Amino acid sequence: MIRALGLTISTLALGMLPATAIAQNQIIRVGNLLTDAAAQPSGPATIIVRDGKIAEIRNGSEPVSDANATIIDLSTKTVMPGLIDLHVHLTGDPGGDFWKETTEPAEWGVVVGAKNALVTAKAGFTTVREAGSSQYSAFSLRRGTAEGIIPGPRIIAAGPALAIIGGHGDVSGFTEDVNGLLTSGYSCTGAVECAAKVRKASRAGSEIIKITATGGVLSQQGRGLDAQFTSEEMQSIADTAHSLGLKVMAHAHGARGIEAAARAGIDTIEHGTFADEAALKVMKANGTAMVPTLMAFKGVSERLGKGIYTPVVEDKIRMTMGQVGKAVTMARQMGVPIAFGTDAGVFDHGRNAEELQLMVDAGLTRREAIASATTVAAKMLDMENEIGRIAVGYSADLIAFDGNPLEDVRKLEKIDWVMVRGRIID
Repeated sequence: MIRALGLTISTLALGMLPATAIAQNQIIRVGNLLTDAAAQPSGPATIIVRDGKIAEIRNGSEPVSDANATIIDLSTKTVMPGLIDLHVHLTGDPGGDFWKETTEPAEWGVVVGAKNALVTAKAGFTTVREAGSSQYSAFSLRRGTAEGIIPGPRIIAAGPALAIIGGHGDVSGFTEDVNGLLTSGYSCTGAVECAAKVRKASRAGSEIIKITATGGVLSQQGRGLDAQFTSEEMQSIADTAHSLGLKVMAHAHGARGIEAAARAGIDTIEHGTFADEAALKVMKANGTAMVPTLMAFKGVSERLGKGIYTPVVEDKIRMTMGQVGKAVTMARQMGVPIAFGTDAGVFDHGRNAEELQLMVDAGLTRREAIASATTVAAKMLDMENEIGRIAVGYSADLIAFDGNPLEDVRKLEKIDWVMVRGRIID
């Protein structure tokens, strides 16, 4: 089989196709082109893709003379940049008994993640930030999608989250000897140890550092949702990560924990459920962005009262429900950057685009919501010159669908065609 395809073992190992295949142009005929969330749909166009990047954009639908090119006819569709989700958990699915982690090895996360990577890409998400995974399973997924072995989005991977001992993100709910066996090895106490764990994560391959700055809803402890790391620990984490060229994303619900994380220089606040004016002022002053993950709350609310969650978790879910979305409204009014993230894995993967309407319901304009999932999210990743818009030299991350999302963001809940890095997702 390898000889018949003309591929060597080394070529396969590098995940590369023969040079002739890479050089072949892909000519995409577009019915209505939306190049940027700040633009208007511009009507028919032709996009020429070469080597996984956008090589040329022509207005109108004049034929392109290239006998060797692959023609892709999307002349009845709207085409725009692929969407970006800054908070997913590809290696997990929603629900299930919390004790399952005692029976499933970390490697199983790669199997689950491969399934969810495809579902996520088909939903129109061509780049995701994996916000915490079972050991290093997300790193294997990242390589698999980058090399085209696993169909899915570009993955920016955090790996295991840093947590306090016994806090959200650490193992809890078992006897102490079992907790010790299951721990990820990334819990820490004190500024020095926390700095060491950031360096360990960087060495292991983390592209961003994830911390659980406050208590969480789905963990098996009921100590509230405010700060768990100390201000000194968070400052150490932020300073160490930044010295290594890494950003930090902080799971944070309670207002004072959000404020402390932003003051420490952490780059994005994930969830931000109970953010108040004081916390948001610090976020704005420090350029800290909010990633609201409104779909997470929708997902868990759909499972209440069905025996899926333990009583302590159900109590925490009910405590948050009346506050969901309020901080987003206030953040938008105060000028705090809002970037798109969903917490997919808490709800079923593939529903990510439903977050857009929830953001609109919370006060964002449709254009702002779309920007949050394209240009704003790309900036959060320091990839604004590579993804988030359709432009010459950018990655060929494209989606096609019917209608105009600037008139109805729910049009993005049904995607008909997806390309990631020049590869069509089937």
